[in-house]
Amino acid sequence: MVNSIHNYMSDVKEKIEQEMKRALTDVNAPANLKSSMQYSLLAGGKRLRPILMMASYHTFQSQSDKVLKSAVALEMIHTYSLIHDDLPAMDNDDYRRGELTNHKQFNEATAILAGDALLTHSFELVANDALLTSEEKVYILKELANVSGPEEMIAGQMLDVEGENKTLNLNELEEIHVHKTGALIRFAIMTGAYLGHATKDQIQHLNDFAYYLGLIFQVQDDILDITGDPEKLGKPVGSDTENEKSTYPSLLGLEGAKQKKAAYTNKAEAALELANAKDSYLKELLHVFGQREY
Repeated sequence: MVNSIHNYMSDVKEKIEQEMKRALTDVNAPANLKSSMQYSLLAGGKRLRPILMMASYHTFQSQSDKVLKSAVALEMIHTYSLIHDDLPAMDNDDYRRGELTNHKQFNEATAILAGDALLTHSFELVANDALLTSEEKVYILKELANVSGPEEMIAGQMLDVEGENKTLNLNELEEIHVHKTGALIRFAIMTGAYLGHATKDQIQHLNDFAYYLGLIFQVQDDILDITGDPEKLGKPVGSDTENEKSTYPSLLGLEGAKQKKAAYTNKAEAALELANAKDSYLKELLHVFGQREY
């Protein structure tokens, strides 16, 4: 690779941050609502999903502006989900990314509406993207609605809520995270590949790669809730135990969770090789996901 993966991530993140600021600049919304949207969307974060979309696109094409607004739309939906996850009726968290959660900074009603606004504005952003063809817009809007809707991300969130204070088995735990965490990750990778004109076979193999990548992300998340540094994470550790949630470490033990992550990693690498993308940034991002500290 010409650039290290960390330089690549930094460069893409900077482009995403600039585009996100532009995306909300002209929104004609009540001042408090707009401030609440900006507060959470521009509050930092790893921007891993947009970076994955860019990396998937760059596996097949070099020019990246075509992906930019779709990547920002994805991050808007991710941010909306975090705002709602933090609410008292859900995870009841006080801090996100080292700052007060949206409902603590503003209030519950404003936080709910800011989340709703980010979700719906994401679709407008894609629909107005002058760099996409009508066919591409229809594809992306359909897929974006699916992964953020009742069969995917929202399904995962519902299963997660229903699984609290219960001991889930491994299959039930995977089912939650394939939808709750994995859906947007799969969308990122599939959309990048689609816009990059990957073949149908390549897209299918990358779908398999994304499936395991989403699980790797969640296993590491569960591990960090036990072993992580609260300052790096931007939130307290131990919340899963406190909320009596089933996690990979609670089911398999800490070492068992690490072994499961290694097994997922092997499967993700195999899928990436079948997609003829083993020398791409996606390969390096796989290890970033699995070894992240925050």
